[in-house]
Amino acid sequence: MEVGTLTGTTEVKQQGNGSNTLKDGAGKETAARETVARDVVVAKEPAQSPVVTPVAPPVITPVSSPVAAPIVTPTVSPVVTPVLDAAKASVLKPAPERKRTRNLSEDKRFKLFSGTANRPLTEEIGRYIGVPVGEVKIQRFADGEVYFQLLENVRGVDVFVVQPTCYPVDQHLVELLVMIDALKRASAARITVVVPYYGYARQDRKDRPRVAISAKLIADLLTTAGANRALFVDLHAAQIQGFFNIPVDHLFASPVLVSYFRELALPNLTVVSPDAGGVERARFFAQKIGAPLAIVDKRRTDMNVTEVMHVIGDVKGKNCLIIDDIIDTAGTLVKTVDALYTAGAAAVHAAASHAVLSGPAIDRIANSRLEQVVVTNTIPLREAAAKLPKIKVLSIAGLLGAAIESIHMETSVSTLFS
Repeated sequence: MEVGTLTGTTEVKQQGNGSNTLKDGAGKETAARETVARDVVVAKEPAQSPVVTPVAPPVITPVSSPVAAPIVTPTVSPVVTPVLDAAKASVLKPAPERKRTRNLSEDKRFKLFSGTANRPLTEEIGRYIGVPVGEVKIQRFADGEVYFQLLENVRGVDVFVVQPTCYPVDQHLVELLVMIDALKRASAARITVVVPYYGYARQDRKDRPRVAISAKLIADLLTTAGANRALFVDLHAAQIQGFFNIPVDHLFASPVLVSYFRELALPNLTVVSPDAGGVERARFFAQKIGAPLAIVDKRRTDMNVTEVMHVIGDVKGKNCLIIDDIIDTAGTLVKTVDALYTAGAAAVHAAASHAVLSGPAIDRIANSRLEQVVVTNTIPLREAAAKLPKIKVLSIAGLLGAAIESIHMETSVSTLFS
């Protein structure tokens, strides 16, 4: 103990200028280690302590010397600064949308299937987006029951099924439900039903005692069967979207029809709504094409039977364009045409999204004073209608293809509404 105390005292005296270094944390450790070493040396050879003294300053000086600071500063700052900037940029900048492509043929997580209602439309959509229609087996039993089998693996795949519920409505509806069930049981990741024409849409409310709201019923059936998303074209009533508890995309055929009539460039044109319920649709069309609006007031006396009352608006000497969503028996259409000619219209054209054309519709159109009836291919035309020169069909495959592509790529579909 006495040797250690003497040695420590001797060390402090011998270091002199090194006392400032001993205050630093690292300096204390170094000084402590040197003190222990010197204790051993002094215990054995006390005369050699002056020899050890000059060696200590060079060892302690580089550790606590202020010269080390400029060496550390340039090394740390350039590395830390860009990392912080990149982190800030990733937080402030929104993630870019995935790029849309018109060719999904290399995407193994996307498949397109079709029912029997309108396979030509599905094939046209497939050509637009660059994807072949999936292989399926659809047959009918002797009693009319549908048999459906997928011939491709759809596990974990984003599947789109195209099937309008047109004539025969019940048959095509059940076929769609069976297809959805098969896809669900085959472990498809997501099932989107693409229904260009939504049957039973005209029964969307209780307008009489003890009637069904079939539009809601069909929505429940599609959801219960396993549909995860739905895509429609020109629903008879926009509020039908609210009947679904799954995401719904509602497209309008008006961009296709507007483009056609802009190219046709009919002079002195007036857009006409055939009833009060279609005013919003006709007004939108009139705004897009830059034409005035007229309305025909009608009174429905029974199902598929109407009586036109009078025309609201100036149509005298005008080219009139009747805009509607459905042409069924064409009874409303031809009576509206007669009312417009009675009011002094120069010529009457008609345009509709869905050409149901049931019963006497084709004969009524053929014998009417209509110049032309423009429809889309949401529903395939029957042979007699396809041969009628007055009827012109426009394709909405591009519109549906772009919507399907956007849904799959999770990009906005709002641009398709303009």
